[in-house]
Amino acid sequence: MLALLGFSMIAVFMFLIITKRMSAMVALVAIPILFALLGGFGPGIGEMMLDGIKQVAPTGVMLMFAILYFGVMIDAGLFDPLVSKILAVVKGDPLKIVLGTAILSMLVALDGDGTTTYMITVSAMLPLYKRIGMNPLILTCIAMLSFGVMNMTPWGGPTARAVAALQLDVADVFTPLIPVMAAGLLWTLFTAFILGKKERKRLGIAQIQYSKEEMLAISELAATSAVEDYKRPKLLWVNLALTITLIICLVTSVLPLSTLFMIAFVIALMINYPNLDDQKARISNHAGNVLAVVGLVFASGIFTGILSGTEMVDAMANSLVAVIPESLGSSFAVITAVTSIPFTYFMANDPYYFGVLPILAETAAAYGVDPVEIARASILGQPVHAMSPLMASAYLLVGMAGVEFGDHQKFIFKWALGSCFVMIIAAIIFGVITF
Repeated sequence: MLALLGFSMIAVFMFLIITKRMSAMVALVAIPILFALLGGFGPGIGEMMLDGIKQVAPTGVMLMFAILYFGVMIDAGLFDPLVSKILAVVKGDPLKIVLGTAILSMLVALDGDGTTTYMITVSAMLPLYKRIGMNPLILTCIAMLSFGVMNMTPWGGPTARAVAALQLDVADVFTPLIPVMAAGLLWTLFTAFILGKKERKRLGIAQIQYSKEEMLAISELAATSAVEDYKRPKLLWVNLALTITLIICLVTSVLPLSTLFMIAFVIALMINYPNLDDQKARISNHAGNVLAVVGLVFASGIFTGILSGTEMVDAMANSLVAVIPESLGSSFAVITAVTSIPFTYFMANDPYYFGVLPILAETAAAYGVDPVEIARASILGQPVHAMSPLMASAYLLVGMAGVEFGDHQKFIFKWALGSCFVMIIAAIIFGVITF
């Protein structure tokens, strides 16, 4: 009965999220409480919820200050010279343009936000594609492949959800994935090279040269004086040094990720915006994103707290163990990685990571597979997830590029699938997941 109650809770939760009958934050809180009451766990609900919230608190703090930090960097104009430089280098060579698209989108995607990545990349590169007559589907393909890999960073969303759902340490999950992400980025560059070569063969090399003023106008990064008020071009090298230092500290785990981002954000805010009113304005500008993401993380704590506290997840895992052949048990991490591709395409991150992943992790534990491997494996399907019709940013991308969503899906599918399998193979080779 406990397993049935748990599966019913997951099914109702996923149905409400996928059909958009309830927001993720509301469903993460309301649905587990309802099913816990139905199961007769009323007296212990409060303690279960609090335990879950305590477990996800470090992840919530990390995400809060990561969003604020990268928001300040974008506001200050850290990426502006990069856009101008790429436009100056690629000129009229289709191969260089596609490779430049890949490099630009990878760097901008460091903030883990698809909307920002697509807006900056398309705004900067689409005029070049149009001027030369290149296929805009290449632009949408490369931008999405880049984001699909870079979205695996802890502040991107999937990793944070996996960590929160399984109550793991962020560094334990993410740090071993860095070489796997590098393999995914190499695949993106390989894809860019192949597509760029085809366009160069079809169109040749156009003889064009942009002026500095034209490049700034194209990139739309100096569109209004209101935006310019917050640019800090004189602090470019300071901001770059701070960001590089932060990344090095994140990789080497000098301090917990949450405290690193907190410290880096405070330093960035004081350096770029010493005026108190400017600081308030910058924080207010990003408050909406912070509230949406961090609120979701703490709501997930209630979901996982009740799921674990009632022992529903244990009962569900035991029922799954009974149907999985013993011979496949040791390969459960690889099975999770492969199945994450269709799972994360047909459902949003929330129902997968908060609904399905805990069951997979408990099942894998019965075969001696560490939950941290399952968390890593579950993230490897992100390049295909990025093209999911459930991703709002995907519609923004095709809309800005002026292409049909269906055409984009057909064009990118084999490349996105290839990205997933390249990373799965790399994960096995590097021992990130066991086979």
